[in-house]
Amino acid sequence: MKCPKCRNTDLKPTKIEDGLPVMGCPDCEGASLSLLYYRDWAERNAPVDQSEAVDADVTVENDAKTALSCPKCSKLMTKYSVSSEHKNRIDLCAFCDEAWLDGSEWTLLKSLELAHKLPKVFTDQWQRKVRDEKMESKKVERLKKLVGETDTTKAVEIKDWLKNHNRKAAIVQFIASE
Repeated sequence: MKCPKCRNTDLKPTKIEDGLPVMGCPDCEGASLSLLYYRDWAERNAPVDQSEAVDADVTVENDAKTALSCPKCSKLMTKYSVSSEHKNRIDLCAFCDEAWLDGSEWTLLKSLELAHKLPKVFTDQWQRKVRDEKMESKKVERLKKLVGETDTTKAVEIKDWLKNHNRKAAIVQFIASE
């Protein structure tokens, strides 16, 4: 199997975690992870305590911009966003159930406490949540440019307070009236 990112480098058997085999690229340090092996590993190993969690500031900027070909079957892999705060996307081949992790993405997954929840990242619900969070973040940034940091902080506090208020409509109507 060839590395889908480097294209000419042969993948070599290795492990990204004790008991979790992958086919790794010695050049870009990416890894082809069989979700069959992953599920077996996840069932046999308990999640790491939060006290042992990796530094959450891990960022991997070497995510391929174009679709990758599966190293097993050569079909195009689909990209899935990991979180709204990180640009990283994990590539998944729906035909082979193989995931491609760019170098250090496993460390990122561990730092986000997703190492034992990887299949959730591939769900429509997870991807919708990430898109919604990104959109909300853009709205807040836009508001900051218009009204400044202090007023934006106050507006976000009010919005959060109103979110589940049982008389929200009446309060919004009052605020909107002059």
